[in-house]
Amino acid sequence: MSKKVIDNKETYEGENLLCPIRYTIDVVGGKWKLPIICMLASGQPTRYSSIKRKLTGVTNMMLSQSLKELETAGIVHREQYNEVPPRVEYTLTDKGKSILSPLVKLAEWGAGHMQEEKTCAAFCDTCQSMK
Repeated sequence: MSKKVIDNKETYEGENLLCPIRYTIDVVGGKWKLPIICMLASGQPTRYSSIKRKLTGVTNMMLSQSLKELETAGIVHREQYNEVPPRVEYTLTDKGKSILSPLVKLAEWGAGHMQEEKTCAAFCDTCQSMK
């Protein structure tokens, strides 16, 4: 991957961005992974049932699959406690926390541009109140 160094900062050129972007999308892409990451961003251990309750419309299979994929990618840590009933909690790893800053930048970009789109009102309560 070729990089340019300008003012002591590495920058990627054109097509060289594709590989890291594809990797990122593979890791966090999909309907449920980003919402899961955002829920875990508080740093508090979160139980499976709490995540399920907050993600309206997610099936057990999709939530379980998304959590497993995030765990395999090193984004999420799964802690299982030997209790009856069993308790499982999820937190972000250091690698998972490292993606929060770029996500904030993406959110800022989206907030700045979504006003141009009439369809943005479907996404969240904040959008609904801006209508």
